Amino acid sequence: MDNRVEVREFLTTRRANITPERAGVITTGRRRVPGLRRSEVATLAGMSVEYYAKLERGQLAGVSAGVLEAIARALHLDEAERTHLLRLAQEANGSNALLRPSRRPRQWVPRASLQWSLDAVTTPAIVVNNRQDLLAANHLGRALYSDVHTDPAHPPNFGRFTFLDSAARRFYPDWNLAADMTVANLRTAAGKNPHDKGLQDLVGELSTRSDEFRRRWGAHNVRTHGTGTKTFHHHVVGDLVLAYESMDLRAETDLTMTIYAAEPASPTAQALVLLASWAATTGAPPATIRYSA
Repeated sequence: MDNRVEVREFLTTRRANITPERAGVITTGRRRVPGLRRSEVATLAGMSVEYYAKLERGQLAGVSAGVLEAIARALHLDEAERTHLLRLAQEANGSNALLRPSRRPRQWVPRASLQWSLDAVTTPAIVVNNRQDLLAANHLGRALYSDVHTDPAHPPNFGRFTFLDSAARRFYPDWNLAADMTVANLRTAAGKNPHDKGLQDLVGELSTRSDEFRRRWGAHNVRTHGTGTKTFHHHVVGDLVLAYESMDLRAETDLTMTIYAAEPASPTAQALVLLASWAATTGAPPATIRYSA
């Protein structure tokens, strides 16, 4: 992925997304741009329009942290967007190479202790990498995401499932929200490691095969996948409303463990009991996922 193109498109889309009213800019007359003008961002950031235009063209090499923070404030970037901008600047300076995760063998199996930890969790728990490959899960996690394991040609991947599998439209009652989140997670991963060939191949495949993905990818939205609530419609137990907490694994720097939980005594808590029973009697997809290179 070309760093200058990424910077240009990210800053351009952020500028288009913020209204003058939100930025505190007084406007008069008819405007030809949907968001802020370059000159307005430059004024808000305390720099010349020529200098800001240079930065927006993708020339972030050598830019100070103070300038980046000024741009982040002017564009009202949230924490995920601010972090993404800083990573793009690090890549432009070549310093991002120090932050890239080391390659692991193409055949990847979770450590026994990691699988034991997952199995000790009594609610659904999964491990996912930056490319949204589903790498490991406990028994209830495999049962929850049984639909994602249906393609024998690929390791289970939330990007492929969301955009290429018709079952996703049923599994995610708010499919548009799930699709937005999936693409934002992948865009964030691209900022962390723009040289990840597996991620590049996945983005290329999805861009070619899905107009919905291609449109969202062009929006350059990013997010921090940390905590929240997700709604599912499981093909066996029906609707599930699950809170989730995600945490990075220190021993595996680009892997995230997510644990789901239902509100006590809620219909979802009862549905999870049924899901566990179904998984125990019918079997769930395999515990170990094959790829992570």
